[in-house]
Amino acid sequence: MPDKATTLILFGATGDLAARMLLPSLYGLVLDDLLPPSLRIVATARSAHDDASFRALARTALAEHVPAAFFDEAAADRFLERVTYVTLDATDAAGYQRLAEAAGTPGETAIFLSTAPSLFKPTIDNLAAVGLAGDHVRLALEKPLGSDLASSREINDAVASAFPEERTFRIDHYLGKETVQNLLALRFANLLFEPVWSSNHIDHVQITVSETIGLEGRGDYYDGAGALRDMVQNHMLQLLALVAMEPPSAFDATAVRDEKVKVLRSLRPMRVEDSVTGQYGSGAVTGKPVGSYVEDLGRASETETFVALKAHVDNWRWAGVSFYLRTGKRCPERRTEITIQFKCVPHSMFAGRGATSTPNRLVISIQPEENITLELMAKRPGLDRGGIRLQEVPLAIGRADAFEDTRRRIAYERLLLDLIEGDPTLFVRRDEVEAQWQWIDGIRAAWASAGQKPRPYASGTWGPSAAIALIERDGRSWND
Repeated sequence: MPDKATTLILFGATGDLAARMLLPSLYGLVLDDLLPPSLRIVATARSAHDDASFRALARTALAEHVPAAFFDEAAADRFLERVTYVTLDATDAAGYQRLAEAAGTPGETAIFLSTAPSLFKPTIDNLAAVGLAGDHVRLALEKPLGSDLASSREINDAVASAFPEERTFRIDHYLGKETVQNLLALRFANLLFEPVWSSNHIDHVQITVSETIGLEGRGDYYDGAGALRDMVQNHMLQLLALVAMEPPSAFDATAVRDEKVKVLRSLRPMRVEDSVTGQYGSGAVTGKPVGSYVEDLGRASETETFVALKAHVDNWRWAGVSFYLRTGKRCPERRTEITIQFKCVPHSMFAGRGATSTPNRLVISIQPEENITLELMAKRPGLDRGGIRLQEVPLAIGRADAFEDTRRRIAYERLLLDLIEGDPTLFVRRDEVEAQWQWIDGIRAAWASAGQKPRPYASGTWGPSAAIALIERDGRSWND
């Protein structure tokens, strides 16, 4: 692992991501004394600022996005003292020399690149031209990393021309979430689960990522992407890979990512009949009336805002197990959740006494609350002279309860700290990205060949009725 960075360069420092996530995350790391004492932060964007005006902007962002009970003026001052600002148009080669001068004497440097994909290549070329590339610099890339396999390869080739793979950190912020990392601990630190984590005992898996929001000012980007590329290609396939991967030999970047790639390469090509797409119409979400996607966008569109898929991982462990994925906008609630549905017991000794049992279920909730719930069967209290009564009982591990003395961190805190320290374990490798795109491109090609168009669904519902039929025709139901 390389040395800790002494300089962090933050592109897109005046943008929404920086205000909501990056600046509060860096502040949190300063508050907990987790950053190297010598680390300097160089912020850059097109907006014209000097150090003082950008620091004022950053303080405003902290006051708005950091919880009041967590905000400390002295910590904010310590954080802002580290920050300098350079105005830079990413397409203007002359400005990069100013950036290099602000970065100072070449040392171990980390760059967080949050720009439009069209600017990746000129930005990387200009960074290399002023010495901000190579063996002393690591580069983090924020999505989107292309719109298909071909464009992803173009971006990756441009990055590889200046940054070797071991110094390229592709971000999927879901991997920074505590509960996502806890999935690895749950599987591989407990003897209880791994022996039953296969088709021998698991009936099916569900992964849901639902949102109540609509476009929220992202219309131009989202209409060119759609739900499949915006959510399934990255976040959901990463969750699927963590659920389905074999035990890595160690918790290090190579071992973990090797196993994820094996899963992604084992995904069966999608049949059209195993997919459903939808686009939200008008309706009500959380009791408030909302308009349709076309109204929000301001023009006609055939972009999908909802996707439901039945996927299969064709390997020994998961033969015959269906992985149901669904994601959508304007759903009834915001939820990111993994449901592991176990099979029925092979024989119920209680059936003759009038008791029915429900198969066990493990529910891993990632947001808005981080919880793990194992649903078990238990006897209801009572003398039960006419028969025994069984009831499903949840064993819940709420992170807020189990770790009440630990504050809930933003996912970017972990990812920024790993970038600064040079640990790529929770970042995505090139072959992972390309395996994901290859599968997604196959789905989009199948849709195009079949002429599949998004079905309408009312805002405030769980997508088109066909998404319910997708799982119910297998005798199963979504975990709503």
